[in-house]
Amino acid sequence: MSDILFETQYHPPIAFFAEFVRADALWLEAHDHYRKQTYRNRCLILTAQGVKPLSVPVLDGNRSEKVLSSLIEIDYRQNWRHQHLHTLQTAYGGSPYFEYYADYLHDIYQQKPARLFDLNLALLHFYCRCLRLRLPIHLTTEYQPATAELAEPHDSAVSPHDLRDTLSPKHPTLPARPDRASVTVYGQHFGKDFAPGLSILDLLFMQGPAAGSFLA
Repeated sequence: MSDILFETQYHPPIAFFAEFVRADALWLEAHDHYRKQTYRNRCLILTAQGVKPLSVPVLDGNRSEKVLSSLIEIDYRQNWRHQHLHTLQTAYGGSPYFEYYADYLHDIYQQKPARLFDLNLALLHFYCRCLRLRLPIHLTTEYQPATAELAEPHDSAVSPHDLRDTLSPKHPTLPARPDRASVTVYGQHFGKDFAPGLSILDLLFMQGPAAGSFLA
């Protein structure tokens, strides 16, 4: 096993946690530039009409100059929190464990963190508790390209497996690779064929406390 490096993600896909369970520690990129149409501000869920994206509106996301992902602010002028919770209720209200987790999600939304990075971090810690993942989580102190090493606390040099932007809502299915974590197929709420690339929400709502056993 080794350390891994990811960007923060909104309700991360199951594949994110499949990589996490195999790692010694998780590094989160805190100094990259914000990129639109990524998992930074969106996730994929399964509805009766098929796979649907949920996106968090942000301020300054369309500016021509580059903005750090950790500084991007959420646009609360739009009633997206209510829309997301309503959509989740509609899609998963009949799933076995929706009620088990719904109040916790509502409480996180009610905190109204100003920045997208902080919302994603709060959700990540919540999911780590749900999945009983106790690996250390570090934030990068500066941006470094993929070939550079990151300095861990106490001056111990490590070279995390760089997985930044390897997961994308545009391409939810990644080619199989010997070093890539897999996700065990589980029963989903809609459809006959298994839908890959979904948010961890889908697995939790369907499998509850047993969700961690589906991360290979």
